[in-house]
Amino acid sequence: MSALDDFKRNKRFAVCVDSDGCAMDTMNIKHIRCFGPCMVEEWNLEQWKDAILDRWNVINLYSGTRGINRFKGLAMALAEINMQYTTIGGIDVLTAWAESAPELSNDAVAMKAAEHPIFEKALRWSRAVNAAIEALPPEEVKPFAHVEEALAAAHRQSDVVVVSSANPEAVRDEWKRFELLPHVDLLCTQEMGSKAFCISRLKEKGYDAILMCGDAPGDEQAARKNQVLYYPILVSRENESWQRFLDEGLDRFLAGKFAGPYQQELLDAFNANLGQ
Repeated sequence: MSALDDFKRNKRFAVCVDSDGCAMDTMNIKHIRCFGPCMVEEWNLEQWKDAILDRWNVINLYSGTRGINRFKGLAMALAEINMQYTTIGGIDVLTAWAESAPELSNDAVAMKAAEHPIFEKALRWSRAVNAAIEALPPEEVKPFAHVEEALAAAHRQSDVVVVSSANPEAVRDEWKRFELLPHVDLLCTQEMGSKAFCISRLKEKGYDAILMCGDAPGDEQAARKNQVLYYPILVSRENESWQRFLDEGLDRFLAGKFAGPYQQELLDAFNANLGQ
């Protein structure tokens, strides 16, 4: 039994909040300082470093694939590098696996390592990324402006649930450090299942309405799959997005005036902001 299975509804409403890139200003620093540079180092791509890192950031931060699984993002980036810059041995094997594997994790890659050297490299890259993230100065990982205020406001009338695909230790440590956990009823992280699965289990608790706050297309898809409402945190406009949540989004949700034209207005802005 997980904490999600044991969780009992406390209020009529639930506000779900993603962590990385949504509540916490962590996505940019992790991709710009860790994910991309570790790929350049592992595949010896220094000759084309600037262009490759710019493209990595577009794929993972500033387009419709924002928030993509790290191994899918790696396969996409390496496939482009293979076409434009230099041969990447085994890219077809990695791409096929990333598109069809039921699990995309370090453990899953490790199980494939004996089949082709590219999986060894992908695992080495992923572990280097984790080490680089752990080495980031703590003061550079912080919540966006207005997040604490927004969570406190939501918590007065709603259960607040973190729904994140990040590892539980990192989420708990970051939210505890910034004293956000007092505004949270439940942490749902990667070991509990996908975001869509976690939201589906929350629906079973009998809420009158559920709102998912997220920053990536995968968050919106998880909300849509479960037919719950979605409040987008716009990349590069995160502080503004949280202020709008405080000014009007939360009140509309609690008053039953979120669905329809207001929801569509938010979705249109979200898609336009990612160039979709």
